[in-house]
Amino acid sequence: MKIPRDLSGSRVADALCRRWQYKRVHQVGSHMILETEHPNHQRIAVPDHHPLRFGTLVSILRAVSRHKGVTRDAIIESL
Repeated sequence: MKIPRDLSGSRVADALCRRWQYKRVHQVGSHMILETEHPNHQRIAVPDHHPLRFGTLVSILRAVSRHKGVTRDAIIESL
């Protein structure tokens, strides 16, 4: 599946919170800090930019897919 190129950071963060059990902990400048406890602790930063840079989005998707044990396509579908 192709990675969308017009996603905002807030849309990605909302999808991660809604579907992948992340919570917004706080925000530092333009970066939202998300964390999850399932299956173990992970903390990631998502820039609140529109649009997210392609490499940044790929990095976020890679980190979440490795942590959750799902494919990158499954995460993209939930966005």
